[in-house]
Amino acid sequence: MLQSIMVKGEVSNCKYHSSGHIYFTLKDAKGTIACVMFSSNRAGLRFQMSEGQQVVVSGSIDVYERDGKYQLYANKISLDGAGALYERYERLKRELEERGMFAPEYKQPIPKYIRTLGVVTASTGAAVRDIINIAGRRNPYVQIILYPAIVQGEAAAPSIVNGIHALEHIGVDTIIVGRGGGSIEDLWAFNEEIVAQAIFDCSVPIISAVGHETDTTIADFVADLRAPTPSAAAELAVYDIEQLQDKLEEYAFTMQHMCRRVLGRYRQLTEQYSVRMRYLSPVNTIRMKRTQALSLEEHLQGAMEKRLRGCRHSLAIYVEQMKGLSPLDKLNQGYAYVADEKGTTMSSIEQASVGDHMTVYLKDGRLTAQVTDKQCMEYN
Repeated sequence: MLQSIMVKGEVSNCKYHSSGHIYFTLKDAKGTIACVMFSSNRAGLRFQMSEGQQVVVSGSIDVYERDGKYQLYANKISLDGAGALYERYERLKRELEERGMFAPEYKQPIPKYIRTLGVVTASTGAAVRDIINIAGRRNPYVQIILYPAIVQGEAAAPSIVNGIHALEHIGVDTIIVGRGGGSIEDLWAFNEEIVAQAIFDCSVPIISAVGHETDTTIADFVADLRAPTPSAAAELAVYDIEQLQDKLEEYAFTMQHMCRRVLGRYRQLTEQYSVRMRYLSPVNTIRMKRTQALSLEEHLQGAMEKRLRGCRHSLAIYVEQMKGLSPLDKLNQGYAYVADEKGTTMSSIEQASVGDHMTVYLKDGRLTAQVTDKQCMEYN
């Protein structure tokens, strides 16, 4: 009967030998028994033994001949009560980690500016009050939608899963899943696989806020972000609107300063271009050319008037000269002009014969005459 026995008790005097054997004492309120687990049997040990742990040791009892005392030779050691839950927790943690549910590449970023915040927690308790107070103080415009879930007991895990699905269906921006602190038994719903799967499958980013800072659950590893407390989760989920307003004012000031600098630079460039345009503008060139044209016009007009005066003076001289040579003037002085029938000027009597007809031009007309006589005159 002593070759297959199970003994439950508290671990004390635990020592890990360099050979790999584990020596410890198992005790309860009534007595103690020395125990040893050889290195060959340690493959089934899933946890690190320490003082005060409640364990169940399976093995055989035999007499240690040197001391003449009974000794328990352990083949298997498991945690009892909370220890068993911890062992179960470690086993599920390893399994989910191997399935990749803790991998960072599957984590969704938490939106910086949200409008709706979903909360899966108990409707009464410090957790929901802290979340509402802090979220309202940071940004009163964020709408908080609470799913009153059961967070402890056998019905807790399905209730938490239903809450996640309901808020995902509504379409909130971020979900906080959590509760206040407690023992491992109180927090066990957040170590259930169905809760971990629901968090992993949710399309909405989830912040896990279970217990106090020292409490760690499976939900913390699967969630997109872990908050040490529900209050910290509210601070991580809801942006501080006062800080945002301060930043916006700072951005506005910076933008105005930059705009003034840019406008000043372009105003200076515009003034430089204006000065250059005044020198390079075609208006100035046209004005200069027009001035030159007016000057040339005046010069041309003066030259023409000078030329006309010269020509007019020469013409007057020619007129006077022509007057001196003009037969009309001679006619005006009482002289006459004689031409034969052919219109040839007659300047000698030798050109006429008696009986010839001729024309005599006077100052106020002409006469037709016939030669009846001719006389030659001699001048001394």
